[in-house]
Amino acid sequence: MITFDDISLRVAGRLLIEHASVFIPEGGRVGLVGRNGTGKTTLFRAITGDLALEGGDIRMPGNARIGQVAQEAPAGPERLIDVVLAADVERASLLRERESAEDPGRIADIELRLVDIDAHSAPARAARILAGLGFDETAQQRPCAEFSGGWRMRVALAAVLFSAPDLLLLDEPTNYLDLEGTLWLQDYLAHYPRTVLIVSHDRELLNQSVSFILHLDQRKLTLWRGGYDSFERQRTEKLALDQKARAKQDAKRKHMESFVQRFRAKATKARQAQSRLKALARMAPIAEVVGEAAAAISIRHPERLLSPPILTLDGVSAGYDGRTVLRNLTLRIDHDDRIALLGPNGNGKSTFAKLISDRLAPLGGQVVRAPGLEIAYLAQHQLDELVAEDTVYDHVRRLMPDAPEARVRSRAAEMGFSGEPANTRIASLSGGEKARLLLGLAAFRGPHLLILDEPTNHLDIAARQALVEALNDFPGAVILISHDRSLLDAAAERLWLVGDGTVRPYEGDLDEYQQLVLRRGSEKSRGDKTASDTRSRDGAPKRPALGPLRKQIKEAESAMAKMERQLAELDAKLAAPGLYEKDPREAARLSSTRAELAVKLASEEERWIALSGDVERIEAGGT
Repeated sequence: MITFDDISLRVAGRLLIEHASVFIPEGGRVGLVGRNGTGKTTLFRAITGDLALEGGDIRMPGNARIGQVAQEAPAGPERLIDVVLAADVERASLLRERESAEDPGRIADIELRLVDIDAHSAPARAARILAGLGFDETAQQRPCAEFSGGWRMRVALAAVLFSAPDLLLLDEPTNYLDLEGTLWLQDYLAHYPRTVLIVSHDRELLNQSVSFILHLDQRKLTLWRGGYDSFERQRTEKLALDQKARAKQDAKRKHMESFVQRFRAKATKARQAQSRLKALARMAPIAEVVGEAAAAISIRHPERLLSPPILTLDGVSAGYDGRTVLRNLTLRIDHDDRIALLGPNGNGKSTFAKLISDRLAPLGGQVVRAPGLEIAYLAQHQLDELVAEDTVYDHVRRLMPDAPEARVRSRAAEMGFSGEPANTRIASLSGGEKARLLLGLAAFRGPHLLILDEPTNHLDIAARQALVEALNDFPGAVILISHDRSLLDAAAERLWLVGDGTVRPYEGDLDEYQQLVLRRGSEKSRGDKTASDTRSRDGAPKRPALGPLRKQIKEAESAMAKMERQLAELDAKLAAPGLYEKDPREAARLSSTRAELAVKLASEEERWIALSGDVERIEAGGT
């Protein structure tokens, strides 16, 4: 599908890729990994032709369609569903032309092509993708301008997925998603039938959704078969072998150099010395192993632990401007709890985090915090609160206004900024370095409760692993909101589900929750209003009578049978010899009628599937 032939790539005078060659097969789902700043996004720009190569060639089929998420999120008055449908450029063009075409032959060609590209099912496919990314049927009909930037980026992602390009380029596609959207995307990409190249630091995504890992390291590209864990294991084994081979080569080199030094001046040994000099020149050095370990992340520990519970909520309600978002919360948090909050964005996870961190006053009920409770709260929007022109030292100094300089620098070093890096301006820090600083500032006083809202967005895989180790070493309580499944698997021990206006313990594990999310997404895409998440809070689902549902199913089956007979009659007429030559207008009319009927049949089939699913769930006990 795509061949990188001896490519070299330079940006702003810096050589990022040097004489790299690799072949990605057609249909390969590939995760592109490497440390931040190595040139992964730059390689995407070279693939799309937005950046010229310094040398070499990138080859792919001439008719291959390349798709990537638009840099600017859609923000106009168009409905979400229309924005996504417009991404299929050929379908949109044919539909526009059909409105104005007058030539019967051309009209017939348009109708046949629309059938060929399965245009009638496009609205249903677009709706399924939007539902998977968190937009219900009502939201899909709203204009883009009503949504925030993060939600509009989801629309941009939905559009490129719907367009189904031959080469799909995705650069950190989960950054704007919640866990539910990430789980859906992971499943969608795992079944994508064409070639995919994904830049991601999401370990679970790289394990479940790709069949190859393309590693960019030391300006070279290497393709490994399997997911990320498989790549990491294979590479570790190779590095160990290379290390042994390098040690053996060094010993051999030293022995040969010693021989040359001892005997090159002796006539009887001169020929042998010259032979060894030639052998030394031919001995290609084995590259030294360069470690990729990220700087350790340190979370300051509390001076002493508090007796449980450290926080309780009794009949608490919370919201904004008199509007209740969460109600009747009765929960407790102990000193060593590790809790992950589950639920789609917009259900109240951040509201709950602000409530327990005392950043949001309750509308009702009682919140009791243990005396002396220290809470640290970190959310990604706090990146904007860092002062770009100030240094790391300046930010630490503000929290220690009376401390001597040596002590301030010691605390900066504790956060991972030892020596000169403490004098770096915030504007010059990488995203991962800013995230490390924010965490250090938030946990500055040694919290008993640490609340992290999407802490991994700017961390690479090695830094995420360092965060896991720091959290597991931290003795206090932790509340996590994250779309990173690997982080939740490694650091969370309890799951709380935020939804239906409340927060309650979730008794299943993350695997069960993933199945629930995928099942719910399928139900949303069919407009199913009986998803398990809409059951009443006491867990007793309402069981509607089956009679009306079965009657609707029979009506749908009768309508489908009638339309299938009509389609067969139309197909027979369209297959008549010489129809298009004898009466092109009639042929065009029949083609148009058939296309419209096919759309109606597909819609009726969708309704029949949804109704049948309702009956099956009710008969199974309302689940």
